[in-house]
Amino acid sequence: MIKINHLTKDFGQKKGIFDLNFSIKEQEVFGFLGPNGAGKTTTIRHLLGFLNADGGNCSINGKDCRKKASEIMETVGYLPGENVLINAMTGSQFFQFIMSLRRRKDMALCKQLIERFELDPHTKIKKMSKGMKQKVAVVSAFMHNPQILILDEPTSGLDPLMQLEFTKLIAEEKTKGKTILMSSHHFEEVEKNCDTIGIIKQGKMVFIEDIQSIKQKKRKNYTLTFASKEDMTRFTQTTTFHFDNMNTNSVDVKSVDNFDALIKELNHFRMLDIQSEVYTLENLFMHYYGGNKA
Repeated sequence: MIKINHLTKDFGQKKGIFDLNFSIKEQEVFGFLGPNGAGKTTTIRHLLGFLNADGGNCSINGKDCRKKASEIMETVGYLPGENVLINAMTGSQFFQFIMSLRRRKDMALCKQLIERFELDPHTKIKKMSKGMKQKVAVVSAFMHNPQILILDEPTSGLDPLMQLEFTKLIAEEKTKGKTILMSSHHFEEVEKNCDTIGIIKQGKMVFIEDIQSIKQKKRKNYTLTFASKEDMTRFTQTTTFHFDNMNTNSVDVKSVDNFDALIKELNHFRMLDIQSEVYTLENLFMHYYGGNKA
């Protein structure tokens, strides 16, 4: 449904995207991860036909994103990372304006979304808070029931309750068979909703894998606190598990995939405490960005 082929846009000083390749299948939810400046928004702007590439190309549903931008936007819902709304309009006026651009009249879904996100559509946009403006953007992206959704930091500015409501909305759209590209800084949100994860670094895709494979590879790290330094020392001298960060009577055990074996081994020692840390999507992300959680 979405295909990016050797896409390159060089802004100089190592800024841009470089030889980017990935695709998103129909009915797939793709989580696009990377910090600010990594190239996520630049990629999205090419998909929407806003930029000319220096090399390569991208397409949506077989249509060239630059040449067929107006046709593509009829079936796409776009939520930008930075909202550009018409401040002089009320929410209702803005929704009607956007629907007129799309040559559509049915406002039923729009009204449902307004109620769902507890938005007062009669307020002037210039008087709205950041969170309220984000709600306007969310409603605008979804109200024409698009088959493809491109969402750039969609929950930015939303309070925790509205973030939860948005997560529910994505899950519902997923069950309807929508194709979704979602850029986000919220790892739990991405891990819960996405089928595939892509991590971009300095304009290059450094990781792509389906979420089930990532979950199957999950390992747990444990901090073991022994009753004495002698027990801890004896454990580190005899264990087959990988460990580091030894303190007076505690040690970290890394990447445990057989918890039963660890417990059997610990039966020979006097223990005070066992604390676990699950290997998460955030750990994976930090691995590629120089963190120490991998």
